[in-house]
Amino acid sequence: MKRAQTEGIPLSSILKLATKAFADGQLNIGLVEKEEFNQKTRKMLTRELKEIEQGKNLSPKFDNAKDAIAYLKSL
Repeated sequence: MKRAQTEGIPLSSILKLATKAFADGQLNIGLVEKEEFNQKTRKMLTRELKEIEQGKNLSPKFDNAKDAIAYLKSL
């Protein structure tokens, strides 16, 4: 709804267009079940996300490929 307002298009118009596209076979909708991780994977992801938030174990930012390659070769 917010995106429609931002683009100046009534939401009802978007819904009509989407309904027509779906009926014409031009719009496919795939339903995906919620991903459930096992305990080991969940623990690893929690640890990794915490490290990212803390800025640990991250590569530095590069402005060009030459510096990135030099960094990788130094490892």
